[in-house]
Amino acid sequence: MSEQKVMREYEELRYRDDFMFCRVMEDPDLCWRVLECLLQRPVADINTADTQKEVSHSAETKMIRLDVFNEDDEGIIYDTELQNLNKKSVAHHQLPKRSRFYQGSIDVEYMKKGYSYKKLPESNILFVCTFDPFDKGLSKYTFKEQCEENSEIILGDGTTKVFYNCCYRGEDISDELRSYYEYVETGRANSALTKDIEEAVKKARRNESWRDRYMREWNALHDARDDAREEGREEGREEGREEGREEGREEGREEERKNTERERRRAEEAEKRVKELEALLAAKS
Repeated sequence: MSEQKVMREYEELRYRDDFMFCRVMEDPDLCWRVLECLLQRPVADINTADTQKEVSHSAETKMIRLDVFNEDDEGIIYDTELQNLNKKSVAHHQLPKRSRFYQGSIDVEYMKKGYSYKKLPESNILFVCTFDPFDKGLSKYTFKEQCEENSEIILGDGTTKVFYNCCYRGEDISDELRSYYEYVETGRANSALTKDIEEAVKKARRNESWRDRYMREWNALHDARDDAREEGREEGREEGREEGREEGREEGREEERKNTERERRRAEEAEKRVKELEALLAAKS
């Protein structure tokens, strides 16, 4: 794809596109307002919004990249992830286990800082989905650890995972949350929050450094995909060559087995003739 095409695509990016979502949510005040909208409760002040935060604990472990990572003034953690299907199935994205891995990675990150278990911060993993993640028609799906035998007993480990269904259009949610859902889904801004988000999107589209960054990331992604495809093709060719070599070796081994078997039969026939001649001589003597 040409550079011109990439630039046109950047002009068309919406809030629901991962790159634009992260750029807009870099504004701490706007991010704070989105969090309060999603959680429908007050959130302490947020000083920074760390977007696309990379978390990796060793060279051997899988690295994750958190879309929008925040810590408020009360030490509570928020990880907000935007999730599109991108022509793949819900099952493909494995959101439940992905949320588990994100949660665990955040905890390990804080334990590395010398925290005791007691001081592990309260954390919230929030998935803003442009689809119904569990296909049950709910506006959102909130998960907290609780006792299976008695649901009134809450584990109290300080973790919450929420999956938001932006397709939802029911009347049993606040006007603010419904407007946010509609904006994510359609791009139509009709509330104070979504209008401010849309203004931030328009401003981001005019940001030349972000445009260049998007193009670099886009090109790097496609280069990586091309490299992966070529590596896969080369591995396929090498496997084919190895199979050919193995077939040749197997053919050689088979021919060797045949030669050995022929030699064994000739030896047995020769031994048989020797015994017949010995018997004949013995009879004549």
